[in-house]
Amino acid sequence: MHVSGLWRYPVKSLAGEALESAEVTQGGIAGDRTVHVSGSRGPLTGRTRYGLLTVPAGTSHDGVPQVGGHAWDSAAAAAIIREHGGPDARLVADDGPERFDVLNLLVATDGAVERFGHDVRRLRPNLLLAGIPAEVEATMPGQAIAIGDVLIGVHSVRSRCVVTSIDPDTGDQNLDVFRHIRSAFGGELALNCWVIRAGTVRIGDDARLVPTVEEPAQMGGWIIGAPYPHVDRTSH
Repeated sequence: MHVSGLWRYPVKSLAGEALESAEVTQGGIAGDRTVHVSGSRGPLTGRTRYGLLTVPAGTSHDGVPQVGGHAWDSAAAAAIIREHGGPDARLVADDGPERFDVLNLLVATDGAVERFGHDVRRLRPNLLLAGIPAEVEATMPGQAIAIGDVLIGVHSVRSRCVVTSIDPDTGDQNLDVFRHIRSAFGGELALNCWVIRAGTVRIGDDARLVPTVEEPAQMGGWIIGAPYPHVDRTSH
């Protein structure tokens, strides 16, 4: 078993950036989802604004989130977000734990992705692990993934939403993709995970399953009902 994919999502619901290595902190991958899109009534995500999922996002050499090649707090980035998210859409900096849907890492496994039969980017994972048969994914919760010094707890299999039906390049919707997850996987695919021990993860690193008695200190996210802080620290 080894790491075959790494992604960070500097802006929640925008396209991810592929990485060769990642600093894994107690708060997830460094720089992950530190900006989100907000509207007049709270967060806006790809669940309702499909076009956001196609917008390129990245991180500059000095760690600033980028939108379409522009600094996230620039006028150019703001215009892109309004174009794809609607006239009330704006970018907000927020590194609170509620920005994650459930936990701060999502791990996909290659066997399940192969059975899924579509672009892994539809699942929006942080890590892809290779060398795991499809049927093993559902047995992994309650264990931990050791990657060098990094230890990642596996909590549960992720219940999937309509975002999986959106093509990450075109924004076109194919509901058959979502229906396939429901019929073949019971609506659950990829693993809700959290960081037990921080460190650096690289493509090609060996990984192994180990026992653990750890539990996540906090599960949060707008999706499962954690309160949304209405006071934005920085908004544009």
